Amino acid sequence: MNMERKLFGTDGVRWIVDKESLDFVLRLAMAIGSYFPKGSRALVGMDGRLGNSAIYGTVLSALSASGSKVYDAGLLPTPALQYCVKEFGFDYGVMVTASHNPPEWVGIKLILSDGIEAPPNVDVEVESILFESKFRRVQWYEVRSIEKFEGAIGYYIDAIKKHVDVEKIRKKQIKVVVDCANSVSALTTPRTLKELGLKVLSINSDIGIPYRPYEPTPENLYELMSIVKAVGADFGVAHDGDGDRAVFIDNLGRFIPGDISAIILSWYVELKRPELPKRIVTAISTSHFLVEENLIKRGIEVVWTRVGFLNIARKIIELGGALSGFEDNGGFAYVPHQLIRDGTMTAALMAEYLASIDTSLASVVDSIKKPIVLREKLPIQSREEGKKIIEGIKEIYRGNRYIDIDGIKVISHNFAFLVRPSGTEPLIRITVESWDRNIAEKTLNELITYIKSIQGKNQ
Repeated sequence: MNMERKLFGTDGVRWIVDKESLDFVLRLAMAIGSYFPKGSRALVGMDGRLGNSAIYGTVLSALSASGSKVYDAGLLPTPALQYCVKEFGFDYGVMVTASHNPPEWVGIKLILSDGIEAPPNVDVEVESILFESKFRRVQWYEVRSIEKFEGAIGYYIDAIKKHVDVEKIRKKQIKVVVDCANSVSALTTPRTLKELGLKVLSINSDIGIPYRPYEPTPENLYELMSIVKAVGADFGVAHDGDGDRAVFIDNLGRFIPGDISAIILSWYVELKRPELPKRIVTAISTSHFLVEENLIKRGIEVVWTRVGFLNIARKIIELGGALSGFEDNGGFAYVPHQLIRDGTMTAALMAEYLASIDTSLASVVDSIKKPIVLREKLPIQSREEGKKIIEGIKEIYRGNRYIDIDGIKVISHNFAFLVRPSGTEPLIRITVESWDRNIAEKTLNELITYIKSIQGKNQ
């Protein structure tokens, strides 16, 4: 079977809610339900997007009509659903979310029984059922009732608290500001941190139309950064739309890139859990120079994967464990808890780390040697155009060392860059790094020029 996915991207299927018919949602959910054996137990949940109201009931109904026993978990973060799928023995899970995409988007993530997103081969088989209309419809007397799954958030929070030293955290009297992106992390992170003894100030914590874009980037978190500094908080934490990312702000109100916070937490896990293998697994999008300087030189093995946390999680399983898995966007897995990125768990781990040190988060961040990292994104018309751009860049830089497991990552002695098509949006993403800002800026400008020239030739 052709392994090229047409609908599923890095993390599920996403679309603008009023640009696709309800029939598309019905057929996609029917395809998912038809992929699993009749009688399979499915746990379904959603994030706080307004558009979910238009499709959530259809997803529940379609899964039931195709023969699954459906349990409705309602509003909850993706990692809470993933935890419950694994711990309560569900055969699969469906999360209705478009994660960090703009608020007009909706989407579906498919979770397997191990709590990890479905791999590409499963996605392709689901797509095949959809495109060929090979849906299973059970007879009327085989349709099972849809039941509420109560207590998912409580189970999830209790699991997180078991992985940190509550008394140590409580004694430190840490103050935190939490930005919940007006979505489902509002149901977990403030409560969890309060129960750990932190003084918590929450912003953007009513669920509905977001007051800031769901993606927790520096330009979207200016309010959080200013509040952290104004109230003298020890740190701030921001989530995306479905709560699987955690991005941190230090006590001076400065944004901490996700790979830097991940390095800090990986160092801490190395001390906290010395029995774990001294390795981290990270996506190719993470800064090459950063991990080389701050992990490899420390004796920690670094294993690269394609972008998408399912690749990180399944590589950790393949390798037999790791200190952590992470992405540069704030996705971090504390392996003893879950192999998937988990925003609330990451916030709790950061709280425990700060309770364990006698200095500030800003001081720790300043102690890390950091390359200059520049990012840009350009629109593309299709995945095919993205592939042509990658091949063109590979040809232009063919004399350099490169990694092409996902897009093209070129490593030179004084710069490195990654060019890859987004798995969730019609974009080409560019990340350039160097120890010298002038070299980084020159390389980025060259790449933008090359890409636009390649696009021009293809028109």
